[in-house]
Amino acid sequence: MTSPTDSPTPPEPVDDAAGSASSRAGAPAAGTEAGAAAGTVSDPGSATAEAAMAGAAGAGTLGPFSASKAPKWLSRLFRQQAQGEDEEDPEVPDSVKDLFTVRPVRLGFGLAIGVALALMLWLALASLSQLLMWIAVALFIALGLDPIVRFFERRNWPRPAGVAVVVVLLLGAIGAFLGTLIPALITQITTLVRNAPAIVESLTNNPTIQSWDTQFHLVEQAQAQLQKILQDSSAVGGVFTGVIGAGNLVGQFAFGALIVLVLAIYFLVSLPAMKRFAYSLAPRSKRRRARELGEEITRSVGNYVMGQATVAVCNAIIAFILMSILKVPYPALLSLCVAVLAFIPLVGGVFAGLLVIVVALFSGGWQPALIYAICYFAYLQVEAYFVSPKIMARAVKVPGAVAVIAVIAGGTLLGVAGALMAIPIAASVMLLVREVWIKRQDAR
Repeated sequence: MTSPTDSPTPPEPVDDAAGSASSRAGAPAAGTEAGAAAGTVSDPGSATAEAAMAGAAGAGTLGPFSASKAPKWLSRLFRQQAQGEDEEDPEVPDSVKDLFTVRPVRLGFGLAIGVALALMLWLALASLSQLLMWIAVALFIALGLDPIVRFFERRNWPRPAGVAVVVVLLLGAIGAFLGTLIPALITQITTLVRNAPAIVESLTNNPTIQSWDTQFHLVEQAQAQLQKILQDSSAVGGVFTGVIGAGNLVGQFAFGALIVLVLAIYFLVSLPAMKRFAYSLAPRSKRRRARELGEEITRSVGNYVMGQATVAVCNAIIAFILMSILKVPYPALLSLCVAVLAFIPLVGGVFAGLLVIVVALFSGGWQPALIYAICYFAYLQVEAYFVSPKIMARAVKVPGAVAVIAVIAGGTLLGVAGALMAIPIAASVMLLVREVWIKRQDAR
């Protein structure tokens, strides 16, 4: 049993205006004094320490603050809040008073400003959606061409020289495509204009057309409709508007292609600096891990693009050989179209095959079209089971079901560009989940 000389007498309860002395035995002020006295006593079981603990328990709303270290105005503020008192303490800072004071006007005004800023940000992003799409496609192209640049860097080439070689090859491929496409289009249009009178005459002299004309007066109705269109200014204006709209669409496509090409070259040149800046945004303690994951993601994207390009080139070579054997017209142009379409994962090769089959059907009949269909789709099966897995094994490791879902989702959201970027994005997400989230769950 502790004697009175071992420890001082606990302080008497302090009475206040809100209630009786017995209900205020654990008031914060008394607890503070007891806690200060407890600081000079080494025995944790002494009466002074018990009184300090009781005072802190009485001020339970202080949370992590101890009764001996909390400021007096904070103890009084919590006591006033607990008792419902409205008296203002001049020692309490205004920033602390705001935490306990609800001002409906200011709160509502702040919420309205927040909603307005969020809406403005959303509208700005919606207005810049085309530019953001161009930036994403250009970055994707830059990451896809980066393995070629790194190939030259590993052979002690400076990066600008490697970028210059890649740009020359890219411009050469684009020039070859346009150089093959434009003459073919000019030839087809010239042939169509030259043969238009003969086509009209053959249709007019066709017995079936003549019988339909005798029964339904097709020629007279067509002439009447043409005369009506020529006399109607609004219809003529609509035709010109459609022509102008088509020209505007072609101009926008050309402008977008130019912007994407310029941005891709710029990203390709400054890709190391861009990655260093992105890694610097991570905390210092996690920067090394962020750099490892970032390099793995960019490497997988580049390898995927190179692998898909290899598959597309193989597809185009097989298509060119088959079209040359079967005498399908314009084999070089159609092979370039096959290469572009085959670059789209999963469905691109099928659409490329259908395009060539339609051309072969209308130019040479059903026999060459059938032979081409059998040979080409047989090659697609070989590619799906042997060629593509060998090429893509080192690029991305995405299950088949995930790849199909990603391509469908990307195509639905962003069209062809989304379908192209879907698989590397899915591979990056799976890498982050496997290396970050799963490892964090395993460490718990």
